[in-house]
Amino acid sequence: MRMSRRVQSSRGSGGGIGRLIIGLIIAGIALFSYLSSSEVNPITGENQYISLTPQQEIALGLQSAPELVRQFGGLYPDQATQNTVSAIGQRIVESSIARDTVWRFNFSVLDDAQTVNAFALPGGQVFITVALLSELENEDMVAGVLAHEIVHVLARHSAQRLAQSELTNGLVGAVAVASGDAGAAQTAAVVGQLITMGYGRDDEIQSDVLGVCLMIDAGYNPEALIGVMEVLAQASGGGTQPEFFSTHPNPDNRVARIQEAIASPEDCPNAA
Repeated sequence: MRMSRRVQSSRGSGGGIGRLIIGLIIAGIALFSYLSSSEVNPITGENQYISLTPQQEIALGLQSAPELVRQFGGLYPDQATQNTVSAIGQRIVESSIARDTVWRFNFSVLDDAQTVNAFALPGGQVFITVALLSELENEDMVAGVLAHEIVHVLARHSAQRLAQSELTNGLVGAVAVASGDAGAAQTAAVVGQLITMGYGRDDEIQSDVLGVCLMIDAGYNPEALIGVMEVLAQASGGGTQPEFFSTHPNPDNRVARIQEAIASPEDCPNAA
């Protein structure tokens, strides 16, 4: 009996070591895959770790968009409003560095009168809720929100976050959705993660600063982006933050960085 226990103990110990080795191998493969995905973003000039190709990123956004629209109550039914927002967004794209990129931009208003938010899916699908749209006082402010979201696409912020998720928890749903092999439940899960994962402080500052550049290129008043921040701050005055702040962190120095960008247009990536 004593020998039997020793054998069992030895086997249990060996099994634990084996699982540890397998775990280390899997972690090593994930880390190698992440580090080998390094590339330089031509818009920001930064080195990024992204596991999706641009084509997969576009496919992910296109395939995820219908599920996102469903989650937010559908598209806003007023076609004139849709056309106006789309025209503003396309004007920014066609007048800026976004024009010569591979991304397929599309701008839509969601029929959600409660959620104050705007966001962009990978590849160029940009959305703004009618709740946020109704808070904006003029076209320049709408342009400020859309320019900010366009930069999230250009800088591939969502794709970066997905790559980080893949490294930490083995997420494969994004690739499945991008390749067209995902079911409805998997697509919904990926969309949910894209919406709720949020952006980091540096992502937000970058989108603000380059958003100013895009607004200037398109002939919009970049001061309106400061107005957007003020409107959102007022909306949170009752104690409940707008959803925009849950997915777009609002550092105290954001307005200051916007003002700096407005004062230094020569620093824009497409400046002459």
